[in-house]
Amino acid sequence: MSESLITSSIVAPGFYGLNTQESSIELNNGYALQAFNVVIDKSGRVGSRKGWQPRHATLGALGSNPVKNIYELISGDGTKYILATGNNKLFKLVGSTFSELTYGGGGTAPTITASNWSIAALNDKVYFLQEGHSPLVFDPLTSTTTYKRVSELSGYLGTIGECDIALSAYGRLWIASTSADKQTIQFSDLIDGANWSTGTSGTLDVSSIWTNGADEITGLAAHNGFLIIFGRRQVLVYQGAQDPNTMSLSDSINGIGCIAKHSIQSISTDVLFLSDSGIRSFARTVQEKSMPMRDISKNVRDDLLSLLPGEDLKNVRAAYNEKEAFYVISFPTAKLSYCFDMRSPLPEGAAKPTIWTLAPTAMFSGSDRMLLLGTPGYVAEYDGYLDNTSTYFFSYFGNYIDFGAPTTEKILKKIGFTMVGGVAQPVAVKWGFDYQNNYRTETVTLGDQVIYEYGSAEYGLAEYSGGIEIDQKKVNAHGRGKVLQFGFETQINGQPISIQKIDVYVKQGRIV
Repeated sequence: MSESLITSSIVAPGFYGLNTQESSIELNNGYALQAFNVVIDKSGRVGSRKGWQPRHATLGALGSNPVKNIYELISGDGTKYILATGNNKLFKLVGSTFSELTYGGGGTAPTITASNWSIAALNDKVYFLQEGHSPLVFDPLTSTTTYKRVSELSGYLGTIGECDIALSAYGRLWIASTSADKQTIQFSDLIDGANWSTGTSGTLDVSSIWTNGADEITGLAAHNGFLIIFGRRQVLVYQGAQDPNTMSLSDSINGIGCIAKHSIQSISTDVLFLSDSGIRSFARTVQEKSMPMRDISKNVRDDLLSLLPGEDLKNVRAAYNEKEAFYVISFPTAKLSYCFDMRSPLPEGAAKPTIWTLAPTAMFSGSDRMLLLGTPGYVAEYDGYLDNTSTYFFSYFGNYIDFGAPTTEKILKKIGFTMVGGVAQPVAVKWGFDYQNNYRTETVTLGDQVIYEYGSAEYGLAEYSGGIEIDQKKVNAHGRGKVLQFGFETQINGQPISIQKIDVYVKQGRIV
């Protein structure tokens, strides 16, 4: 004979993000087993990611080709230029006006055969570097509509390499990785990207510095006075990089390197990057040299790494956005991105991950804290709740729960849930038993019975504008099993949605 009704509540379901690495039987109820087009919002809820909106009209010179790089320059007079590359061309975005930059130097225009530039700014100029290509520069003090070769700058001295990696740090440009030399770093004179032979310019050959066998430079970063030189299998850390003539090797880290230069992102207190073992954090190693690097992607490591064989790692893109407090890394071939909430780490040091089916081909966080995205035909911004004009799929499934009685059969009676936003939004409520994927479904429409309407911060609703509906629903459910799983699916169609709470009503049956 069945027992009395038992209620169990899951507050802030999915707060710990995805965990596909560990056995689901052992996971805390705060983890999710599926989270598509989801973020962990600032109130600790599973919520829909934002969409993307074009910043400009289409332009024939770009067509439907993807934007591959985005960079921002704020010139001395306060003018903001968004620079972009794609279709083997260079572009400029000012306000909503998108235009092609044309060659304005002397002689024959340089041949551009790819759009995988490394971009860095120094002294009101933006430098574009790419292996096998003449280094280019956009200098708005000379022309706001054209670019030219760096070698055509006034006062050009020495030879700037046709490098694949560029960094602006400590008042100079640092560049590395030509087709013939992946061991040498060139650095310019102070505040002068045209001077590569006099003053404090120079070179650093690391071929004899690698401590774990031969390697090659794959990326550069600056952090807290250090110059970080990434190899594929190791990292070199130079201290005192403000003065290259006296800087010295501070540390070398073996066994972990960077495999995608555009994955390197500084987040003010840390540097994140993609290694062949997942997303890694650099700062902890500087502070505690005996400690290993934090594995940011620990809870989704195998799934993330399974994407790498199918990707051209030069096309992997990443960004850290302070406003949204996440690090997002895009794998364009797989058409997936992994988003890591960076507000607070999990106890084991990992970040809270979710997955997007939005995979930008370029990303950049601007001075206005807006995340800019590269898409086919557009520089876009991460905003609104449509992908341009299209809806997108939201899916959350929590971990399996057994109510503390793994051998007792449960008879499911009702599922209650509280959701924020999504007025008039149809949501499919799904549930299953005993690790089977044959889910049962009940579709409800949010907002047809308004329980609360808040404009306050009590529920952390400041990110929503105007009054926000908090809707409480219950659906009659059925079925039985020893363990249960619950999920929600919907199409995001212009409105945000977040899951605040799930209530489960069961009766306990016989011990199985």
